[in-house]
Amino acid sequence: MKGVFIAAGVALAVSILLTPYLIRLFARQGLGQEIREEGPRTHRSKRGTPTMGGVAILLALWLGYLVAHAVTREPMTASALLVLGLTTALGIVGFLDDFIGIVRARNLGLNKTGKTIGQFLTATIFAVLALRFADGAGTTPGSPYLSFVRDIAFWSLGAVGFVVLANVIIYAWSNAVNLTDGLDGLAAGSSALVLGVYVIISFWQFRNDCSAGAAAGCYEVRDPLDVAVVAAAAMGACIGFLWWNAAPAGIFMGDTGSLALGGLLAGLSIVTRTELLLLVIGGVFVVEVLSVSLQILVFRTVKRRMFRMAPFHHHFELGGWAETTVIIRFWLLGVICAALGLGVFFNEWFGLVGA
Repeated sequence: MKGVFIAAGVALAVSILLTPYLIRLFARQGLGQEIREEGPRTHRSKRGTPTMGGVAILLALWLGYLVAHAVTREPMTASALLVLGLTTALGIVGFLDDFIGIVRARNLGLNKTGKTIGQFLTATIFAVLALRFADGAGTTPGSPYLSFVRDIAFWSLGAVGFVVLANVIIYAWSNAVNLTDGLDGLAAGSSALVLGVYVIISFWQFRNDCSAGAAAGCYEVRDPLDVAVVAAAAMGACIGFLWWNAAPAGIFMGDTGSLALGGLLAGLSIVTRTELLLLVIGGVFVVEVLSVSLQILVFRTVKRRMFRMAPFHHHFELGGWAETTVIIRFWLLGVICAALGLGVFFNEWFGLVGA
């Protein structure tokens, strides 16, 4: 339990202290964000704001995790390191996308094919490794079963099916957070909420782990406490970054941060056996993706736009809402989704224990 608090505290401190240094460094190097010409006019004043702030999130995440282990002397685990590796690899893909976009002086980085290859290659390596590293009970970080609150026993995917599913989940969530990262602090704040829920979920799984005895409602997961440490470090890193990223943002996380955080959420859902539950917990991200999908579908079908602009948050901006109003209301939606997801998680457990 101590490691969870240490990871969160260290990551928070590192993120708060490191981010202003990156703001000055990136500003001196001219590493500023380009803005979509078709976007809201109010965003044009943001051109040149330092980007690639996701570097601070990744460094804070790793330092929080490593310091927690140095203090507690607990061994690092396969599940945690796989999730951290997935997060970092997608952060590198995002960094390349950001850097190329800055060099080309336009809001385009890696081409779509290059970015997709990077995402799928990373996801495939993660998925293959997640079915290895069984512990003494034979439990691996990943499971060949589709999961909601825990594995769905009758829905076995097999090894190949699991790799395909992991690719879909990781690709979808990395892009979902990327699409949400369009307003100051929206993605960082929403991610912190989801990560906070995963700290609770993974710690609860640790307290009710089947390896401690096959009690009613126990969870067959690998390394739940160490996963809680990762989630806590990531939450602290996001909150610390949000201090500088909240409106008016002094720095953007860029694809470096959004792809990394999306991969992190996907990885956490896989190792905690809550893949479908994440759709509830991260409802803000789901709405954003659906808005883009519906916009494309409706436009191609009837040649009319369903929203003034997609992703969904821009629809409200163009409707006259202040940016801060949109952000706060989306955060409130995130709180509702997080609470609902946590309620579903505990309701299932109490239902089994009380049965």
